[in-house]
Amino acid sequence: MARASVLVVDDDPFSLEMLDEGLTLRGFSVTTRPAIEPALACIRADETLGVVLTDLRLAAENGLDLCRAVQGIRPTLPVIVITAFGSIRTAMDAMRAGAYDFITKPFDLEVIAVSLDRAAKHNELNSELERLRRVIVPEQGLSGLIGASPSMRRAFELIQLAADSDATVLITGESGTGKELAAKALHDLSERREHPFVAINCAAIPEHLLESELFGHVRGAFTDARADRPGLFLKSGQGTLFLDEIGDLPPAVQVKLLRALQERRVRPVGSDQDVPFEARIVAATHQDLEAAVQSGRFRQDLFYRINVIEVPLPPLRARGSDVLLLAQHFLTRFLARRGKGEVKLSSAAAELLLRYDWPGNVRELENIVERALALCRATEITVEDLPDRVRRASAGGVIIAAQEPNDLVSLEEVERRYILRVMEAVSGNKSLAADILGLDRSTLYRKLDRFAGVAKPKPNPDKT
Repeated sequence: MARASVLVVDDDPFSLEMLDEGLTLRGFSVTTRPAIEPALACIRADETLGVVLTDLRLAAENGLDLCRAVQGIRPTLPVIVITAFGSIRTAMDAMRAGAYDFITKPFDLEVIAVSLDRAAKHNELNSELERLRRVIVPEQGLSGLIGASPSMRRAFELIQLAADSDATVLITGESGTGKELAAKALHDLSERREHPFVAINCAAIPEHLLESELFGHVRGAFTDARADRPGLFLKSGQGTLFLDEIGDLPPAVQVKLLRALQERRVRPVGSDQDVPFEARIVAATHQDLEAAVQSGRFRQDLFYRINVIEVPLPPLRARGSDVLLLAQHFLTRFLARRGKGEVKLSSAAAELLLRYDWPGNVRELENIVERALALCRATEITVEDLPDRVRRASAGGVIIAAQEPNDLVSLEEVERRYILRVMEAVSGNKSLAADILGLDRSTLYRKLDRFAGVAKPKPNPDKT
């Protein structure tokens, strides 16, 4: 599999040739340039470039100047700096200039390859975030349902096909996947759109009130029944009645619902007369109703009656980059609601959102974005603005993204890169970095000193 397209910038022909050959052999597409100006011209002309790898010293020029120039041309394009000066100050200068990473000499091509892969992935993620910030999400006819993943496209197709039918629809999916939004989309796409959409959560109403709520009651049916009251079947008119969490219906109500669906008539509590209804019925559940039928908790005949057309909604963890599409949608909505200026989602935060498994699905993502925006202290949502559970769940994947044994690096190298990345995120604040890393300050200082002393070759007077 082809790896990223890399621009290598170095004024030493020997180093340039060695990097070109070594990275090409490892599957990278390599372009070389000897100085900053031809490198910038290449960056402007070639939009396929995924990473820039530059030496710190470029004759009379400086690789950090290239970093700053790239920030002005293509801010999402990562730059990795190679330097013979392995000090923390040099690393911090590189990070402040916009470098994605820095590598000290003498370097290992395998270490460079791993860094290039991570930088390329970082670039792809940043580019996707920039694209999403410019996207106007089409919501017409789908009532806020958003998604581009194959599983969501299939759900959209089913909703659109079912909209023109009067058949009962069962929407299935975990809690928080957007089942009510799907029901509303079904209603809005149908010819019933000008009539009411009425929703009831069957699990939220006590059994002794649920029958009256659904079917209505007549005066004197029970102590507080002082007047006739139509139920939701009749209040829905020619619209749609959405029965959410239908799997929680008590057995007695299941029997009466089955009769109503079969005969298209309801009998109000306390009445001996049936009343016809015209509403379309859409039901939803997070439960496995087939298992509930097997265990006797749900009537089999009712299951078949409501499950004429099933629309399964996938969990968020199975929807890939829909996570970022939804996060950007929620961020845009909350910003508009609060009248705030532009706030972006950082690539590091986006990467954690993609790795989290989302047990609460879309509802959880919406709450996390709202929380992050409330806590955000600048114009970018960072990792620190995300809840602990998101950071903890993703901690194992933050450092090592490699899948092949040849791409893996030593624990010391992993530690070095991660600590320096944390230092970059906190702008060199060692106390804050120590808190994030779970280290006392003296231990962090020792590690930083050790990193500064590693791979520190004697300066070459001709090329440093």
